[in-house]
Amino acid sequence: MRSTSDDITARARIRDTAIAAFARDGYDAASLRAIAREAGVSPALIVHHFGDKNALRSECDDYVVGVFIDEEHDIIVAPTRDRIRTALNDLERYGPYIDYLARMLVDGSAASDRLFDSFLSNTRAVLAEQRDAGMLEPMSDPEMTTLLLTLIGLGPVVMRAQIARTLGMDQLSPAGLLRTTLPTLELLTHGIYSTTALLDGARDALAAEGNTSGGDAS
Repeated sequence: MRSTSDDITARARIRDTAIAAFARDGYDAASLRAIAREAGVSPALIVHHFGDKNALRSECDDYVVGVFIDEEHDIIVAPTRDRIRTALNDLERYGPYIDYLARMLVDGSAASDRLFDSFLSNTRAVLAEQRDAGMLEPMSDPEMTTLLLTLIGLGPVVMRAQIARTLGMDQLSPAGLLRTTLPTLELLTHGIYSTTALLDGARDALAAEGNTSGGDAS
């Protein structure tokens, strides 16, 4: 009889193989039969563990989101020097998951919407924790800010090739992150303008048009 540990190992191997296959070939082109062959299992075992291809993708989505959200959570909430240095020097293991996100976020499917919504929801939760901890400035529209921060986080994944061409290096490599980390945090912490002239002008213009945000300024 197959042991429980064997089942767990096979399930994880199938999931990891599917993540690599979906990233490389795309969801539509990666068949269960091909994934089974690469994982060294039978197609029937994939059906046993996951049911069907859609369910397999859902598990891959959940796992990849968890890798980035759960493991980065402590860095975001308590960004100590050692945690940041560890993250910067542990990029190789994230490669398959970055490739997976780059492919799956833009395939135009309902699953890609669900994947994006997972990141949006987790960004919202982290901001709520940071707000409770007194780390955030007041926001005119917290939900819009949540969306913008999610886009800032996922942009380098989706636009990886274009950013690499501009920088002359992969932003998601150790050298790329060393170059982009401080400017990104400076932008989020201090902004780029030395006066409030543009912000004040926009507020006045929007107020005059009756289009001020209904968001909670807290």
